[in-house]
Amino acid sequence: MTKKLIIITAPVVLAVVFLYFFLKEVFAGNIILEPVLLRIGMLEIRWYGLLIASGVVLAYLVGRKLAIREGLSEDHLIEAVFVGVIFGIIGARLWFVAFSWELFRHDPWEIFRFWRGFQGLAIHGVVFGAILAIYLYTRFRKKAGASFLQGTDLFFCVLPMAQAIGRWGNFLNYEAYGEPTDLPWRMFVPRAYRMPGYEQFEYFHPTFLYESMWNIGVFLVLLSLITRRKRHGMVTGLYMVLYSIARYFIEPLRLDSLYIGEIRTAQLTSIVMIFLGFAIMIYAHYKGTEVRKAV
Repeated sequence: MTKKLIIITAPVVLAVVFLYFFLKEVFAGNIILEPVLLRIGMLEIRWYGLLIASGVVLAYLVGRKLAIREGLSEDHLIEAVFVGVIFGIIGARLWFVAFSWELFRHDPWEIFRFWRGFQGLAIHGVVFGAILAIYLYTRFRKKAGASFLQGTDLFFCVLPMAQAIGRWGNFLNYEAYGEPTDLPWRMFVPRAYRMPGYEQFEYFHPTFLYESMWNIGVFLVLLSLITRRKRHGMVTGLYMVLYSIARYFIEPLRLDSLYIGEIRTAQLTSIVMIFLGFAIMIYAHYKGTEVRKAV
């Protein structure tokens, strides 16, 4: 083993070992997490917001290399990311509000209070908000030289990495956990954070961890594909299929699902996205534009 390889792998191994023992103590209830990182007067800086921001930054850095490799300009990429983040946040909030209207009907101004730790956002709103942003940007910013499916490929390649990081914000907020369980990897949730009707239970499924680990795998698969794909759209379609399969099966474990009547919104959306993903991959295979690498 070379010295360079040791320097690279040693911090990763140490981080994994530390994370394992840290999670073990948290899941056992020996360490109680504090969602707020820093308080300055009335201002609160929460771990969740920090992790979301970190996910966006890391996704941009990876996406930047991929975009430049395909001949796109960094200036145009920054513009697109700026527009995408705005549309993504708005979409995430509107999606949550649309399926949780009872929480806002008596005080609609609560919809605009984003500073409360970013609670009340939904990932499917991010997805569709970003898709709309990419469509508008590629449609009206012709100088950028990017096609719609090229833009969505770049976005969906790095999105699961950002999702994997963001799910740890749920962990630090004691939210997005699953139903009670006695499995060895069960997670202790303090009484103050337990869902109504589940106060008598102590241990729950760590669904944030299930989805985070799956998203890391999806990111690695898509990262490998995007550098070898022949036509735009393949990464977009595969993301929709892979992410939605996991979300469909993880969602029934969660206690905080959004609903349309008796149907879990995330499961219904996952089914739609799986069919849409296959349709996009078929279209890309037969009619998608070819990928051109920068000279």
